[in-house]
This record gives sequence, structure tokens and C-alpha cells, in this order.
Amino acid sequence: MQQAANLDRGAAAADLTRLMAKFTSYIGKRLPTDVTQKLGELREKEVNFLAKEVYESMRQNQEAADKLDRPSCQDTGVIQYFLTAGSRFPLLGELEEILVGATEGATKDGPLRHNAVETFVEKNTGTNTGSKIPWLDWEIVPNEDSVTIEVYMAGGGCTLPGAAKVLMPGQGYEGVAEFVFDVITSRGVNACPPLLVGVGVSTSAETAARLSKKAILRPVTSRHPNQNAALMEELLADGLNELGLGPQGLTGNASVMGVNIESSARHPSTIGVAVSTGCWAHRRGRIKINADLTWEVLSHTGFKL
Repeated sequence: MQQAANLDRGAAAADLTRLMAKFTSYIGKRLPTDVTQKLGELREKEVNFLAKEVYESMRQNQEAADKLDRPSCQDTGVIQYFLTAGSRFPLLGELEEILVGATEGATKDGPLRHNAVETFVEKNTGTNTGSKIPWLDWEIVPNEDSVTIEVYMAGGGCTLPGAAKVLMPGQGYEGVAEFVFDVITSRGVNACPPLLVGVGVSTSAETAARLSKKAILRPVTSRHPNQNAALMEELLADGLNELGLGPQGLTGNASVMGVNIESSARHPSTIGVAVSTGCWAHRRGRIKINADLTWEVLSHTGFKL
């Protein structure tokens, strides 16, 4: 592979578009390794007969998707890319165009269901692209020359429970927990449990919402670096599991695969809180692309171009 300084930018952009189209399509067909392992653990621990059968059906569904090279769920969602991009990545300026092209390519070759409907026009674009879609969330890292791209498929069911609000400061962390339980008990079953629950805690509704989505991009078994927040993750997961939603909401031992919290410093007079959920078929993937366009998939084992 050519060094960054000698890249043919047009050819390099085309190569990266093909790579990301292939990877995006792949995400729709195969779950990340950590999610597959967690579902296996829940299946082994389950004691409810019906729940065990549902978990086995999920396993067979994933096996068939892999064997037949087809999407593992009919709703392949709206494509979202979360980029942690080095300021010196050689194709930084081309990344938006590359990812639009990748979405179009994945839609055609995946194939992916057409899910992008222009708001107020109510017309499906047929390409999974449209106004600000695919959604790109940027973090720029000074003096780095690689980019890590998280691909997320936001399906209708797993998006339905999403909610955010600003609490009065006196409601405290008990108010945060109450909000999480209100969201999951009212709409969580729509998201096809067991869920990965992302909680954002920040100053305002919009910053908390962004953090809650970032939370479900983390590995299922990861923990918040703050000890108090990590404890809250554990307590929320334990409490939500006591609801006994079970796989597909048909009762069972577990309601969630886990709870991940992302937080920021906040204004002392407000507590912004938000919840995002990922369904059992949690379609997300992470790939790191170096300056010379060599790459490494961080979320899945077995991906081949």
C-alpha cells in the first residue's frame, strides 16, 4: 500500500468506499463478537423453557444469516457512522462523500432494506441516503493520522424507546434511575429484548442523547471508568433483569444484555438524562483505518474483504 504522501486520492477514496460498503453490508448480516458471546451466556443460564427456545431460534437465525449471506433482521435500519478521526488522516476531507457512497453500495449489494424517508416529503429515497443521512457523528483527534469508524444500524424497533429529558437537580441519581426504568418498562419490549441499554448523563437533553447512543457502541462487558458510575451500571442491569422481560419480551431471566453509561461534566442546576437501546440483534461494528489505508476490524472476527 502506498504511503499517505503518495496516495492517488481518487483511487484511494474509491478503495475506501468499497471497503466501507462491504463492511457496512457485513454488519447487517453478522453480530459483533461480544454480542454473540453474551447471547450465548444468556441462553445457557436461562431456565424458562419458552425463553430457551426463543434464544435457540435467535442462534439459528444468526447461523442462517451467516450461511446464506443475508441480513439477520429484515429491518436493516438507518445507517449511522461515528467517526473518531485523526486531523492528519489523509482522506479526512473525503470521508463524508466516501460514507455516502458506502451506504449506497451496501444498500445495493447487501442488500439492505430502503429505510431513508425524507421528512415532510414522505418519500423513500431508495438508497438509504438523504438529508443528513447516513448520519455522521464526528470527533477530531489532533495530530493523529488514523480514523476509527463505528457503524450502527438504527432499526425502528430498537429506536422506539429512545427518550431524553432534563431533571431538576434535586431529583439526583435516583431520578436518573427512575427515568431509565420508566423508559424500559413503558417501551422496552418494542425493542426486541434482551436489550443493550445506553444511558447518557449530561447537562442538556441533546448532549445526554448523544452520549446515550455512544454508550451502546461500547462493548457489552465494558464498564464506566468512574467507580460510582460503574456501580450504577451494575445496579441498573440487575434491576432491569428483575423485570423478567426475557427474549422478545416473552418472559425469562434477563431483560438486558447490559447497561452502559456515558457521562460528561454538567451544569450544577440540571441533570440531562437520555436512554438509547440496542435490540438483541445489535448491529454495530468498529473498524480502524490507518494513514496508508491498511485496516483492522475491531468488533468482529472473520471479516474478509
